[in-house]
Amino acid sequence: MNRPGDTVRGRGAPINPANRFALTHAERFEDYDPSEDAAPATQLIPDATGTIIAHNDSPDIGFAASINVYRGCEHGCAYCFARPTHEFLGFSAGLDFETKIVVKYQAPELLRHELSSPRWKPQVIAMSGVTDCYQPIERRLQLTRRCLEVLAEFRNPVVIVTKNHLITRDVDLLAELARFKAVAVYLSLTTLDAELPPKLEPRASLPKMRLAAIRALHEAGVPVGVLAAPMIPGLNDHELPRIIAAAAEAGAQWAAFTPLRLPYAVKDIFCAWLDRHFPGRKENVLNRIRSLRGGRLNDSRFGSRMSGEGVFAEQLAQMFRVAVRKAGLAGRDYELATAAFRRPGETQLPLL
Repeated sequence: MNRPGDTVRGRGAPINPANRFALTHAERFEDYDPSEDAAPATQLIPDATGTIIAHNDSPDIGFAASINVYRGCEHGCAYCFARPTHEFLGFSAGLDFETKIVVKYQAPELLRHELSSPRWKPQVIAMSGVTDCYQPIERRLQLTRRCLEVLAEFRNPVVIVTKNHLITRDVDLLAELARFKAVAVYLSLTTLDAELPPKLEPRASLPKMRLAAIRALHEAGVPVGVLAAPMIPGLNDHELPRIIAAAAEAGAQWAAFTPLRLPYAVKDIFCAWLDRHFPGRKENVLNRIRSLRGGRLNDSRFGSRMSGEGVFAEQLAQMFRVAVRKAGLAGRDYELATAAFRRPGETQLPLL
């Protein structure tokens, strides 16, 4: 286990906290050599799951079905709300989350099988509902692209959230889906400061590349918006109007934002990250988070976890509304359609 403040090159989490479900955990002796933990390599672990489409009934998530080709994310975002999901696999939410990537190698075949079933009711599928489907390993494995090939063949609508320019590689498939109102893309943009992402999101694309991705998708006719998330009080929240303005200039058609949330071990990871990179701001940042989370660092209640509450939360929401209006953007995303869905090989009735 790394001690708070230790730096691991190219990684976002400065610690590897104990799994909350584990009965035992290991700790280093006080005189250990930190070089032993330097730059841990990424491990790819096969996932033998027999299904690929997951379902949820959360009242504050805008989709009911999702695909996560990868579990864990090499982007290494220090704030990632998905980190605790790695604990269900027996790993840590810290460095394990960004170095032990569980891969669903059969995802495209499983997706084809599930969409072919008469039990499948055509509906929007979200990609990156938990971890980014365009994280670095996707460049080599191309599992996301192969899933998009299946979705394009069936014309099943999909919404994608990513912070990686790699999505532009698949502009051909995205443009094909766009012909049938079957795709919408969110580029997640946290900051315009090029010096912050290498600390906060060490293996994600830099802001200029995310803006370039918005521009490329827009020019290809792919509906694209910006997700300004997370807004971290006292760190990047002041950038919200500039982020929305820059995204609109690049071609974004709508915008959304969410404030930071710190479930379970993410609280400890983010606090350790502040100790390492912004010790002088730490208490101010944490106190402002508490101000929109009812005095706590996290509030998991439906209805408030995605927006916060109180005076500061309303100020942030008002800042967003003004920025969206000034930029001429829509405050909601693109409406997707299932009318063009088809199962290859089935006789299609003409649309009236």
